[in-house]
Formats: sequence, C-alpha cells, structure tokens
Amino acid sequence: MIVPEQNQTRRNPMDQHPQPQTRAARLRALFFSTLYISAFTFGGGFVIVTFMKRKFVDELHWIDDQEMLDMAALAQSSPGAIAVNAAILVGWHVEGLAGMVVAVLGTIIPPMVILSVISFFYAAFATNTYVALVLKGMQAGVAAVILDVVCGLGSDVLKTRSPIYIGLMVVAFVASFVFDVNVIVIILAAAAFGVVRALFQSRKAARS
Repeated sequence: MIVPEQNQTRRNPMDQHPQPQTRAARLRALFFSTLYISAFTFGGGFVIVTFMKRKFVDELHWIDDQEMLDMAALAQSSPGAIAVNAAILVGWHVEGLAGMVVAVLGTIIPPMVILSVISFFYAAFATNTYVALVLKGMQAGVAAVILDVVCGLGSDVLKTRSPIYIGLMVVAFVASFVFDVNVIVIILAAAAFGVVRALFQSRKAARS
C-alpha cells in the first residue's frame, strides 16, 4: 500500500542533488517539477510517467522503482488522464493531501494554457504547413519515448525474476497485440490474478 511520507527524505550518498528538507521546500520542488515535466513533455500520459520516474526516482529518490511501477499501473487502470492520475499518486506519496493538490496543479496548468492559446489560433495552426511538419516530427520522438517507457517498465518486471509475473506480462502483451483484447479487460484480469495470488499467499503464510 502506498502511504504518504510526511517529512521524510530518502538519502543516497552518491546523489549530487540536495534534497529539500522542509515541507514547504518539498511542496515547492514537487510543484515546479510537475510543472516542468508537463510543460515540456509531449505524447500523453505514458511519456510523462517516464519523466516522473527520472525525476522522482532517479534524481530526487522520493520513490523507488517498485513504487513507481505500481503507480504507473494504478494510473493506467484508473479512470481519467494517466498524467493526472500519476500526479495524484506521486503527490500523495510525497506530501499527502497537500502534495497531491500541488502535483495536480503543476500537471494541469501547462496543457490548459497551451490548449487555450491553440484553440484561439486554431484556424491559423490547422492550415500552417510548418506546424504540421513539427507535429510529424514530434510523433516520431513520442514513439521513441513510449518505447523507452515499455523497456523501462518491462525491465522492472524482469528484475523480479518471477516466472509468474514475467509470464503474466507476456500473456498480456500477446492478448493486446495479437488478439486485440480490450486493455480494460487485460488490466482487470491482471488485477484479479494479483488479488487471488495475494490471498493464496496470505493463507499459506497463516498456516505455516
């Protein structure tokens, strides 16, 4: 279970980035981090999750790899935008309710501003050849970043060295890519499998 870490900082002796010590400093860092990620990331929620991992796991060490993997799964399976769902989970984990509000604000402000400007000048953007070329180039970059997300999350599963989880990942991929099974069905099936396995392990531990 993911719980908020109130006024705690995970330290890494090799980390060259100083960790904010006070609650206000952590909230400020959380807001500007999510604001920057949201403003300069294109391609949807999975891309933002990748940059959140780099910021909050690799750089600030507020979240570990397993927690980020869990958050990505929850963000994908929950209703709503993946980026906002991920911001809610990260913010709550870092500084509780205040962190959640700050992270969501940092995530939604850039697209609101950008989309407002684009909608105002939509006619000019829609017929502009240069804008169309820029968007085509961005699509190629986004595809590469999404591939990086897949490789990163997949490697985290492989690190568990669990035949069950690795097999589940392969089955989910085949179901989606080969048989075009709805992603919601796959997520619900995987969640049900996880619940059954957790109950089995708890009963097994109680008997021993």
